[in-house]
Amino acid sequence: MRSIDKLVVALLIITIVSVGVAFAVFSFYDPIQAAFHARLQQTIGVPVEWQFNFQHPFSEIARSLYRFHNFLLGINIAICALVAGLVMVAVWLYRGSRHPVPTRTTHNTPLEVAWTILPVIVLLVIGTWSFSLLRKTDFPPQSDVTLKATGNQWYWTFAYPENGGVEFSSYIVPDDKLAPEQRSLRLLAVDQYVVLPVDSAVRILVTASDVVHSFGVQSLGIKKDAIPGRINETWTRIDREGTYYGDCYELCGRNHAFMPIGIEAVSRQRFDTWIADARRRMTQGLPPSGHAPTDVATAEPQLKQKIGSGP
Repeated sequence: MRSIDKLVVALLIITIVSVGVAFAVFSFYDPIQAAFHARLQQTIGVPVEWQFNFQHPFSEIARSLYRFHNFLLGINIAICALVAGLVMVAVWLYRGSRHPVPTRTTHNTPLEVAWTILPVIVLLVIGTWSFSLLRKTDFPPQSDVTLKATGNQWYWTFAYPENGGVEFSSYIVPDDKLAPEQRSLRLLAVDQYVVLPVDSAVRILVTASDVVHSFGVQSLGIKKDAIPGRINETWTRIDREGTYYGDCYELCGRNHAFMPIGIEAVSRQRFDTWIADARRRMTQGLPPSGHAPTDVATAEPQLKQKIGSGP
């Protein structure tokens, strides 16, 4: 190999590896999301403009999904870098001007064995991790709180069957009804927030009353289809007090984009107080308190970056 060829090959390899590593680091750590959350005084789970990765995880399941996604993303980046490098090196070294008579080599046994065995090993590692994660999501621990979510066209109904049957419906707040400090929460703010305790196993029962919906809160690692006549089950354990937003993830009709989910995570003491007040209000024929979370109002003046509304 000539000196110029060695130099070009070395530069190609260095460039591809550098781009791959930079993209991986930027994706894994997502400095845009990190800077966004660093500016907030309270935790809020929302999509952020120009974020590179999933929303930052704030539950046990969400962290596991986040790590598994990063692992798969790392494998994808490595494979793409390897293929791109091989193609560029091959194009340079075996171009027509350098090799006017092409080689007639058709087989390379060691290479063929390697590119058969290595993908099998990668798939076994992926399968082992994915089945372990699937078991964790499908076999919840003993629950502390049970929440039932029912999808309707086009709003959600929530119930606490183990807490006196507290039940209410949650609707999107129209744009013209948003308070000034909530304008960045367009298509996310709701009139009734689900209240859940932190550091508690929350069992979530999901169903629908009309068509197929999907209950999803990305920052908490929740996504479960809501099917009429069937109850699906999932769970979460929220780490930090704050407000977390989700959406219906299934195309369910004309107003599919207008049935968000708002969850306010509070201490167990605040949750018990809210449940007691909700039961008292139900006896009076009133819905539970549907106030906007105070952490959003407190953090809003610090939001110099507009919050996106997600896909």
